[in-house]
Amino acid sequence: MEIFSIGPLELFFILLIALIVLGPRDMVKAGRTIGRFLNRAVRSSTWKAIQRTTQELRRLPSYLMREANLEEALKELPTSETIKKQSGFSELNATLSQAGHDLSDWLRPPTTAPVAVEEKGRQEEGEKQKETENQTHLPQTPT
Repeated sequence: MEIFSIGPLELFFILLIALIVLGPRDMVKAGRTIGRFLNRAVRSSTWKAIQRTTQELRRLPSYLMREANLEEALKELPTSETIKKQSGFSELNATLSQAGHDLSDWLRPPTTAPVAVEEKGRQEEGEKQKETENQTHLPQTPT
């Protein structure tokens, strides 16, 4: 609940400061005085005129729209769904997703090496082993 845009916590702090400044005796007198003032202000014709003016200002945009027949024009404006259908957005979106799906195979790194590369690697390993075996069996010449 807010009164004059003052929330409960703000009201508590205002009362606490008033209690400290005025003291307990003068606080009662100040409370009565403020209460009487607010009662007179709310019941006054000026306050009622302010309330009526506020309500009229809140209703003004809808009143102006009705006067200018803008409500009908707003109903005739296309919605975002009809714009999407007319522009072919869904077709374009489907085409792009299909292209992305087709390209995903090319973008992923291979999980296993091709068979030809594996065989070549095995042949090279075998040749290296033979060379190391030959080097170990060769007699060393004294220098």
